[in-house]
Amino acid sequence: MYLVKAPRATFTQLRSFAAVAELGGITRASEALHLTQPTISGQLRELSESLGVELLMPSGRGVALTDEGRQLQATVAAMFSEWRNFEETVADLRGLARGTLRIAGVTTTEYFLAQWLKPFAAAYPGIDIDLAIENRDAVVRRLEQDQDDVAVMMMPPSKLSLETMSVMDNPLVLIAPINHPWSLSKTVPFKTWASASLLMREQGSGTRQAALEFFEAKRVEPLIRMTLGSNEAIKHAVAAGLGLAIISRHTLAAKPEREGLCILPAAGLPIKRQWQLVWRRDRQLPRVAARFVEFMRQSSALL
Repeated sequence: MYLVKAPRATFTQLRSFAAVAELGGITRASEALHLTQPTISGQLRELSESLGVELLMPSGRGVALTDEGRQLQATVAAMFSEWRNFEETVADLRGLARGTLRIAGVTTTEYFLAQWLKPFAAAYPGIDIDLAIENRDAVVRRLEQDQDDVAVMMMPPSKLSLETMSVMDNPLVLIAPINHPWSLSKTVPFKTWASASLLMREQGSGTRQAALEFFEAKRVEPLIRMTLGSNEAIKHAVAAGLGLAIISRHTLAAKPEREGLCILPAAGLPIKRQWQLVWRRDRQLPRVAARFVEFMRQSSALL
């Protein structure tokens, strides 16, 4: 009689390995999994010995994956995805809507993504939501590594085969301190405001990339005075008079003056972009994620 050969690894070992691989260290993994560091270290050692390969190597204060480790990470991600599909199938057969939605959003989505998820969570109370907020480059890496089912971003990468769905406009505007002299103008000419000192997000930010592409199309080199790592830092710096900034309208209060800011009537702006819901074309979309996509398809006209 033919018997399926069982893997030489346990589910618990693979879960610990996946956490260490994603978080870059045993300490962070132990905190995330609520296990002791010796426990995780022992599981990783047993896993490495059973496979006969080294999976991790020291890197700074953490660890990095070996070539074999990267291969195992991809394999584990695929295994866990299949297991989630199995759980969801069983739940559906029982007439239940259970499972987990893994979703990532670029940093600017923190201003509205919770409001998107709220009605979905209310409609499907049995579904857990695993949400990650990162800059654009990190979200792209998460998609590459199959860490998320869907993601929300402004500028999907061309190097990945993705399905995309536009869900909401994302105008990028020019902000200045409240009562800035240009705020009294009917229109600020492009050559005037384009020569001003600008504050921008860090490398890897979608807003920065969109702004730089805008200037490149105009054949103008922007004067970037300062780079900051968050939208809130940008807003505080602009309000303090350190420069102007191009930023998503969604990051601002309904009345920007409450934050010490104003939106300038800058010629050529806003930069018209859209928020995109994206998922990998080469992966089967889990049932929970498919439900979310359909939910957003029906709701996007209202956003």
